[in-house]
Amino acid sequence: MTTLVRGSSDTLTRDALTVLQPGFTGTTAPDWLLRRIGEGLSSVGLFGRNIATPGQLAALTARLRAERDDVLVAIDEEGGDVTRLEVRTGSSFPGNYALGSVDDVDLTRAVARELGRRLAECGVDLNWAPSADINSNPDNPVIGVRSFGAGTELAARHTVAYIEGLQSAGVAACTKHFPGHGDTNVDSHHALPRIDVDLATVHARELVPFRAAIAAGSKAVMSAHILLPALDPDRPATLSPQILTGLLREELGYQGLIVTDGMEMQAISSTYGIERGSVLAIAAGADAICVGGGLADEETVLRLRDALVTAVRDGDLPEERLADAAARVRALADWTRRARGAAAEPGAASQEGTAPGSGKEIGLVAARRAVRVTVGERPCGPVTAAPHIAAFTPVANIAVGDDTPWGVAAELSALLPGTTTGTCTSEAGTSALVADVLAAAADRRIVAVVRDVHRHPWMAAALDALIEARPDTVVVEMGVDAAPPRGAVHIATHGAARVCGRAAAEVITGKIAGI
Repeated sequence: MTTLVRGSSDTLTRDALTVLQPGFTGTTAPDWLLRRIGEGLSSVGLFGRNIATPGQLAALTARLRAERDDVLVAIDEEGGDVTRLEVRTGSSFPGNYALGSVDDVDLTRAVARELGRRLAECGVDLNWAPSADINSNPDNPVIGVRSFGAGTELAARHTVAYIEGLQSAGVAACTKHFPGHGDTNVDSHHALPRIDVDLATVHARELVPFRAAIAAGSKAVMSAHILLPALDPDRPATLSPQILTGLLREELGYQGLIVTDGMEMQAISSTYGIERGSVLAIAAGADAICVGGGLADEETVLRLRDALVTAVRDGDLPEERLADAAARVRALADWTRRARGAAAEPGAASQEGTAPGSGKEIGLVAARRAVRVTVGERPCGPVTAAPHIAAFTPVANIAVGDDTPWGVAAELSALLPGTTTGTCTSEAGTSALVADVLAAAADRRIVAVVRDVHRHPWMAAALDALIEARPDTVVVEMGVDAAPPRGAVHIATHGAARVCGRAAAEVITGKIAGI
């Protein structure tokens, strides 16, 4: 590749590097990344592939800061289904939907503060969370339990509590996905979603949590790769001057950092390409380009750096706009340094929320409170002997990934040794699927674990047939509980984090009252 700019000290080049938030592979910082940080790269994004243990992560971030002490270290750590800190085990924190179902803002604040404390302890200072999207479309394939819920005001108050908790730990919040990704039935990882609602609806519904987030001082906002014709009929929000500058900056008065969602997502890359998309995003008002979930190499950084430099030199991107974006990145880096110091001061912990159970076990406390149990017409009591688990497994959401375990198998096996598990997928017909489950279970109780059963007809049909054959089946819904409760006992966990599985297992076995 031909490098367009030779001098690493060139202001334009440094500004172009400053606005990038790239990823990398491996659990140690590669030489190319350290070299580019020295040349002006101001941010690094972490994913599950970069994390093995808290100690390893702390060493990694310390190595990055040895190169440059004000580098922003970002991560996509929502808790719940979307976890990077605990990608191989499942999260110690329930996600937004569970917190929204409890609807205790002190609890949400305490959960976010503890999550922030753990991130800060590992040297992470920018979290691409929380999701402020309103789950107005229950068929949404990408948001779902990542939302606090379908209530506008509920989403707003918990977004605020989450921001307050996270930032009190010295970690900058990044409220997403502006102007709202909740009312979509397309995953922007795969294609460009379109929301056809009028402007009045956008202001009365989608924008309410973002207004609250701005008032609460969210240090960053992440744009959505969605087309909202009421605001801009031509370009997705990430690339829209009307949405990022006209609406977010000027009308809503937001002055913090605007970050794009991942630029390699198909909603952008398949239509515009990442180079042109990045130039258009900065020109539209974005300040930082998130890339690296899929494209995590030096070549990507150089391509985007050079695209921005060329756009300025060709007159396609005002140099002042790029300089302003870089300045906002540096301003956030300054805040995180000061906030880290303040959070570490004696007495800072006393600012923690007053929710019962505040502290290291707050995630489990929250997960237990989020469980909802519905006992059927033919209740069968707790499961006291090792059962058989039928895990109904849909295709993994890309944001969640398929590396993170979910379900109740590990937690139930710990309580009832000998528990067995079988995976049920849409590839098998209903009759064959149910026959396999019945054969594997024999005379043992069956625990059917589902996720968003309302979105998967094959899952609903097989579950109904299984319950008809075995009325004593316990059903655990670990997604959005939009379908009517069914089974001898129906347990809604409002998320699939590890702690949600533990809370469900405690109910199933009678360790927690409910059945």
